[in-house]
Amino acid sequence: MKVSNEWARLSQEQEAIITKHHDNFPVKVGAIARDFGIIVKRSTLKPGISGEIKETNGEVVVKINRHDTEERQRFTLAHELAHFLLHRDKIGDGIVDTMLFRSSLSNALEAEANRLAADIVMPFTLIEAVDFSENIRIEEKIEYLAKLSKLSIPAMEIRLGKKGF
Repeated sequence: MKVSNEWARLSQEQEAIITKHHDNFPVKVGAIARDFGIIVKRSTLKPGISGEIKETNGEVVVKINRHDTEERQRFTLAHELAHFLLHRDKIGDGIVDTMLFRSSLSNALEAEANRLAADIVMPFTLIEAVDFSENIRIEEKIEYLAKLSKLSIPAMEIRLGKKGF
């Protein structure tokens, strides 16, 4: 199975919680968050802010910008979940992510969260299980997979690479 280096950093218990939701598209990222005890709220956030994660008194709350598209909200939730799994010790007073997934954390940590988010919400096990006819163009595959996973075409392009898979 193709996965990121960040996936390899997860415990077996964390992997099991996530993969039990990898039975079909779209991956139920909200259910994964709940299984980790994370409270998810769709909120009106400042313009340009897609999501934030904050831990107070042992309670982790993720706020997702309710004005973003459903596809954007799904990936943002996966991204914030990845921060929880990889960078929980850095959450402190909160991590606020812009639409470009920039925060007070380093670009390297944001890239880690993006890679793990892709593993969570676009697992290659599900992507590779989709049966395409041989004559279908890569653009059509990407569009179909994006629709199936309820994610954006650009997110799927990044996941697969524009050259195919």
